[in-house]
Amino acid sequence: MHRIGIISDTHGLLRPEVAEGLQGCEKILHGGDINKPEILRALDKIAPTLAVRGNNDRDWASKLPETLSMELYGVRFFVVHNKKHLPKDTEGMDVIIYGHSHKYEEKQNGRQLILNPGSCGPRRFTQPITFAILEIGENASFRVKKVEIAHQTKKAGINVRGMKKVVQAVMQDTDKGRSVEEIAARHGIDKELAKQICRLYLTHPGVSADGILGKMGL
Repeated sequence: MHRIGIISDTHGLLRPEVAEGLQGCEKILHGGDINKPEILRALDKIAPTLAVRGNNDRDWASKLPETLSMELYGVRFFVVHNKKHLPKDTEGMDVIIYGHSHKYEEKQNGRQLILNPGSCGPRRFTQPITFAILEIGENASFRVKKVEIAHQTKKAGINVRGMKKVVQAVMQDTDKGRSVEEIAARHGIDKELAKQICRLYLTHPGVSADGILGKMGL
C-alpha cells in the first residue's frame, strides 16, 4: 500500500497535527498557496514534495509550475491551484487535485477522482481544517481518506481577548485607509489574518469586533 499526502492552502502554516498525519507518506502533493518556502522544506523532510504555484505565492515561488502532471505508482495525477484553470480535456487522468477555495470537495466520475483537500493552514471563518491521504493498492486501485483537524480554541492557546484587541486595531486602521500589508506589519500578524479581518469588516457594515470573532469561529 502506497500513501500519498494531499494538502493545499497552508498559507505559511504547517500545523503539527498535519505534519504528524503525513508521516508514513511516500510523496506529498501540495495544491498551492504555500506562502513560504520554509513550508516546502519542512514537508520535504517528511516525504518528497511536489507543489504548484498558487495565487498568493509570490516571487520566491516563480520556479514552481502552475500545473503538474505525473504518474505515481500506476496512478495518473493532475494538479492545479484553481479549478477554473483545469484543462477542458482531463481524459486519462485518474486523480485531479486543486485547492484555492479552502473547502474540501470530493467527486468521483467513473474511475476519475476530483479532489480538493481543503485548507490545513490558518482557519478561515468557520471552515474546517482538512487534508487528505490517498492510498494506492494493487493494480493501481486507490481510495481517499479525508483528514479533519479538530478546532480547539482554548487548547490551541488562542487568546480570544488578545485577538479582540487585534481585530479592533485592524478595524481602526482599515477606517484610516491603510493597506493589508501595512496593517499586518504594524500589528505583527500574518497577512492572511489581516486580510480576513478586513474582508469581514468591509463586507458586514456595522459589525462589531465580537461579531468578527464569531464569524472567524473564535
